[in-house]
Amino acid sequence: MTYGKWPAVLTSDDLTLRPLRLRDRRKWDEIRAINRDWLAPWEATKPTVPGESSVPELPSFFQMVANHNREGRAQRSLSLALWFQGSLVGQITLGGIVMGALRGAHIGYWIDKRLANKGITTKAVMMMTEYGFRELGLHRIEISFRPENGASRRVAEKAGYHFEGEKHRFLHIDGQWRDHICFVRENPKIN
Repeated sequence: MTYGKWPAVLTSDDLTLRPLRLRDRRKWDEIRAINRDWLAPWEATKPTVPGESSVPELPSFFQMVANHNREGRAQRSLSLALWFQGSLVGQITLGGIVMGALRGAHIGYWIDKRLANKGITTKAVMMMTEYGFRELGLHRIEISFRPENGASRRVAEKAGYHFEGEKHRFLHIDGQWRDHICFVRENPKIN
């Protein structure tokens, strides 16, 4: 593993977490197309804000990769693709990284529906959590998800996260402000 530097690359026996590269575009487009309907109920959407365009404009793949690299170099957000046995299968982000008195962040993720419930996401969360604690010295990491997302609850619990509470109308998901529940893990090595 790299030490708090970009690009961060985390590896295990069959899973590698690394930043997307421009040459990954075809694979990214394929997996996102296959999973579009499956991911829609869980993914963030842009709310209507007075004075802004009501038509959400997603960044191009090039813009997304450039943004991930910029945020990663600044250590504000680490977005890594999940490569399982050499195939792109999802993505995980350690975002909202704050140092100082908080020393915290949050994790978000998605996985190809064909590989859901196989422990890959849990393994990725555990790898990213360990990286955040050991390499970045974070004190606290949160995972928030919609209450009806039982799969994410199982991931959080298996990765050692504990229920902390509810966040009402927390994120704009699938076209509406949605309630979330929050699971937290603290770094036992930081007082």
